[in-house]
Amino acid sequence: MAAALKEEHQLAQKVYAALQAASCPLLVEGHLGEAESVHQLLCTPSQHRTGILAWVCTTINPKLEEKLSVMQPNDPKVQVKEMAMLGRDLMLCKADDLDLIRGHAKPLRQLQFLEELLYFVPGWENFSESEVDGEALLEELFADENRAYFTHMLMPTLNPLPAHITSSFYRKQNQSPVCRPGPEESDDVAALLESAGSVLKELQSECEFLHGECESPAAFSPRVAVSDLRNLMADFSNVYETGFRDYCHREAPQLRTETLVFQRVHQLLLACNTELNMLEEASLASAAVAAKTCQLETQPSFWSRGEKRTLPDQLKEVTQLYKHFLSQYSPEGEK
Repeated sequence: MAAALKEEHQLAQKVYAALQAASCPLLVEGHLGEAESVHQLLCTPSQHRTGILAWVCTTINPKLEEKLSVMQPNDPKVQVKEMAMLGRDLMLCKADDLDLIRGHAKPLRQLQFLEELLYFVPGWENFSESEVDGEALLEELFADENRAYFTHMLMPTLNPLPAHITSSFYRKQNQSPVCRPGPEESDDVAALLESAGSVLKELQSECEFLHGECESPAAFSPRVAVSDLRNLMADFSNVYETGFRDYCHREAPQLRTETLVFQRVHQLLLACNTELNMLEEASLASAAVAAKTCQLETQPSFWSRGEKRTLPDQLKEVTQLYKHFLSQYSPEGEK
């Protein structure tokens, strides 16, 4: 826990020094030298922290300040969303990482985000290279393994060169002098260097993202994308060399003849299953017809003349009427 807190304090001091070198107008001089105060300033949600983050974002993209002033300058939600969108464009966070912008995320994640965001500030290379951690440098200089060098500096002695170096030195002296290039070769080399320099200048003019005064954050995206692609290719190369290479040179498996038998059995079983389904549907239809017939035979229904009768009774009445009709028009009935 203490080691993690120490790491956060060191990173906070580094980010604060970078902000100071970038001439951030919102820094408070009282925080200088106090690791805990700097950590609290950069990792605790406050209006001051939001202002510092907004200054960094508007320094990277000056058009963002105009956009915020046009939309709703007094609405902090709009400001937070716009800064999150800028982080998304720079591939540093997601568009919905609003807690990271407000200061509710983990302190280490906030400090890493600020440090990565400062990389895109114009002129970052100038003050990042000049930044020197004095305490770490002194600790490295006065380490135990470096005391012998300080002692030798205080009491210098001229030790003789080793034998193999001495023999090599005398051998080089006895050799013939080095051949110097002629004037024609020098002219050719100079012309080649000039042509190479002109080609490099043309390439630099075409690559806009190499200029430090570029205002659009989209210009930094190719550099970040190329870096990510290089890391992905390195990871894939490592995985291919360790795990995939042995499998890529194997022959394709040969299919056996027994698979045709299984295929035929599968087709027969599928046909049998289809026939069983058809028989099941026929049985269900027959049962439905039987139920409907039973309903007609047992349950009375309304027929002609508004009378409610069952089907057998109705058939019986129709039969009697038919017989009566036949008896009236038969030859015996005429006599």
